[in-house]
Amino acid sequence: MKAIIQAGGMGTRLRPVTYEIPKPLLTVKKKPIINHLLELLFRYGISEVGAVVSREHELDFERWKRMWPQDLPWGKISIFFEEKPSGTFGYLKHLREWLGKEKFILSNGDELKDFDLSKLKDFHEEHKPVGTIALVKVPNPEEYGVPVLNGHRVKEFLEKPKNPPTEFISSGLYILEPTVFDYADLTKDFLMIEKDVFPKMAAEGKLLGFKVENGRWYDCGNLARWEKAIREW
Repeated sequence: MKAIIQAGGMGTRLRPVTYEIPKPLLTVKKKPIINHLLELLFRYGISEVGAVVSREHELDFERWKRMWPQDLPWGKISIFFEEKPSGTFGYLKHLREWLGKEKFILSNGDELKDFDLSKLKDFHEEHKPVGTIALVKVPNPEEYGVPVLNGHRVKEFLEKPKNPPTEFISSGLYILEPTVFDYADLTKDFLMIEKDVFPKMAAEGKLLGFKVENGRWYDCGNLARWEKAIREW
């Protein structure tokens, strides 16, 4: 199985730091966030990982590769540069040949994740949806998108609800079948999987949620959350 890390965001909520450093290269415990993600993926047998990054940050990521020559399996890591922002799904249409005809993992690049991916994969294999979202329990779900569930089935997401129906939110990591592209308007260059793809899958009952147990997850999307991750990871 291959994986894609979406690492092209501008990190506007982390400015002024991200004027100088791309968000996925910000460090936690002296190690870039993207390194933590790569270590998780390879620990669970992912064969190859592609990172989608902004062309604007090309030199930063070339420098990153030179800084970690012994710590990461560079022969199994590919970097794909997007010329302009394409959202959380838009660039993936250019990677269909690279992905092949097997299911794959898609992950955001600005979160720390440490949970059992083998259980997630087993769940996906058992239920055979088009997509499975890894759900994590947080004490403040009202600050995130919260799934409305019918059993394991995701019916919809509520964005920052005042009265969330559950403490579980999307971890920003998914297992997707190649047929996920059937639910995307590939004539568009900018697509958000959360808004443009998942609702169509949910309407057909093809989107499931897997509640992660005994895992760790930290959102590093703003300065306060990044600081919390540094203190607690």
